Amino acid sequence: MSMNQEIFDFFTSLVEKVSGISYQAGKEYLLENRLTELALTLGYKNLQEFYQKVKTGLTPTLLNQIVDSLTTNETYFFRDQHPFEAIKNHILPDLIQKREKEKVIKIWSSACSTGQEPYSIAMLILEYFSKYLSTYKFYIYASDISQSSLKKAKEGVYNQIEVNRGLPVTFLVKYFKQEGGSWKIDEKVKSLVKFDYLNLLEIEKKIKEKFDLILCRYVLIYFGKDTKTKVFNALWNTLNKGGYLILGATEIPPVNPPDMEKKLLGKTLVYYKKES
Repeated sequence: MSMNQEIFDFFTSLVEKVSGISYQAGKEYLLENRLTELALTLGYKNLQEFYQKVKTGLTPTLLNQIVDSLTTNETYFFRDQHPFEAIKNHILPDLIQKREKEKVIKIWSSACSTGQEPYSIAMLILEYFSKYLSTYKFYIYASDISQSSLKKAKEGVYNQIEVNRGLPVTFLVKYFKQEGGSWKIDEKVKSLVKFDYLNLLEIEKKIKEKFDLILCRYVLIYFGKDTKTKVFNALWNTLNKGGYLILGATEIPPVNPPDMEKKLLGKTLVYYKKES
């Protein structure tokens, strides 16, 4: 049975209202797969029965599970590689120099999924900037809308396939401990990262601090035009002057703030917030 229009419309508007994520026509297959899997996991006979339940008795827990199943996106260690080269070779050296007085560098991984992105940055800091750890405070804030992803991120345990994707073997040996068929990330990596639940539609309400580096990769592509602009502006407003924003490789900002400068660092295009 393929999903009928009524069910598709109901779930797409529900998810967009809650998370901003927009499932346009053509995504029925993906939506149906994920929701059917959730329905069966929760003990419903099929998607139709699940839909009736959600329509008449939607609880916060159920809403959470639906958003979870429809927003969990792919991630892996050092994804795309080149943004991490830019962070290592250009961005962190620049920020260390710039923040010499405050000695605090704040980084935000704004859609951290199961934790590979913030942990990749933490490993870069430990590997290449460890001499600054005694004098500087490196703070990595990592947020996501998916509770199940955050739970996994906080645990920091990955299977063989997950550590094989993107993670250099030297880092695996140095920063993970094998436990049966899994790999657990070292406490010193974990201690640099703070995980938190955050819906990107609520940045203005929830985020009260400013960051020197923000990563928001492969998220904006899931939003409709207005939401994209709202989220981008909110991110830009939480960026310190002299700070950097990195989007996904295929993404472009929906607006061009006057204090934004595009910089090509190696192969990575970053958005720099002018200091004056």
